[in-house]
Amino acid sequence: MAEKILVLGEVKNGDLRSVSFEAAAAAKKAAPNAEIVGAVLGDDVTGLAKKMIHHGADRAIAVNAPELKNYTTDAYQQAIMQVLEEENPSGIVMGHTALGKDLAPRIAVRKGLALISDIVSLEQQDGELLCTRPIYSGKAFEKRKPKDDHFFLTIRPNNIQALEVDENRDGEVRSVTPDLKDIRTVIKDIAKKAATGVDLSEAKVVVAGGRGVKGPEGFELLQELADVFGGAVGASRGACDADYCDYSLQIGQTGKVVTPDLYIAAGISGAIQHLAGMSNSKVIVAINKDPEAPIFDIADYGIVGDLFDVIPVLIEELKKEPALAG
Repeated sequence: MAEKILVLGEVKNGDLRSVSFEAAAAAKKAAPNAEIVGAVLGDDVTGLAKKMIHHGADRAIAVNAPELKNYTTDAYQQAIMQVLEEENPSGIVMGHTALGKDLAPRIAVRKGLALISDIVSLEQQDGELLCTRPIYSGKAFEKRKPKDDHFFLTIRPNNIQALEVDENRDGEVRSVTPDLKDIRTVIKDIAKKAATGVDLSEAKVVVAGGRGVKGPEGFELLQELADVFGGAVGASRGACDADYCDYSLQIGQTGKVVTPDLYIAAGISGAIQHLAGMSNSKVIVAINKDPEAPIFDIADYGIVGDLFDVIPVLIEELKKEPALAG
């Protein structure tokens, strides 16, 4: 398979996102004998590039420029193209995130690479790489394979297990300054509406609410439960449309896709559009007063009852036995 794979580390809020390390693990699965080269783009990311080595990369490149402090399509595209021209890898792996969805197709077209996107698992079979990805809003899965040794993959966050971190692992970290020209987009300020805390798309536990939460106050209760787990709060589109919470929490076909270890759906009926964003969660727990709610059809565990009665009891019991929330 490939002799060298470039893995793009994605920076958010001054640190590398977990999907960066999952991408490194995916690269190892895709080409076990290849050299893994981590690339991190930003303003001052040499220290972050070292983390890529701790998580499995053989060496790393820190691409530093003030224009790369915040993501813009033209700056990142120019920078990563220059790295690719210099390194000439046989494979590229990055996260299927907002950044990856925007950047990967552009790079694939310019490099003439077939792109396999939104991968949830990889395996080697008879010497060939098979990539599994969901289709039809998660109702089915397909397996694809690169037609030759050159490939471009994007992986869905929280699906491929990152390698165990080894802070004693050593490797070269090279800092480069890209030649960026004619940057048309300049970010002067970022107004954040999303709540601080665990990244919803990478959370191991998600507590989501629908119209049954009845209002913004109900989401405070969900946040309390999520905090016990060290998780994040999400929402159905109905809850967002009703102004119970911000649209940044929306999960579903027109929102975010999440695949946590545990998904708790509180007061969510289970419309097909919402299921498209969470049906691949490892364990699904549904809490709803309506025993006929469609959400129970895909739930691993169901609780028929008022969420305002059930969730306080859950919180109380989990606080008594913290190990249960671990």
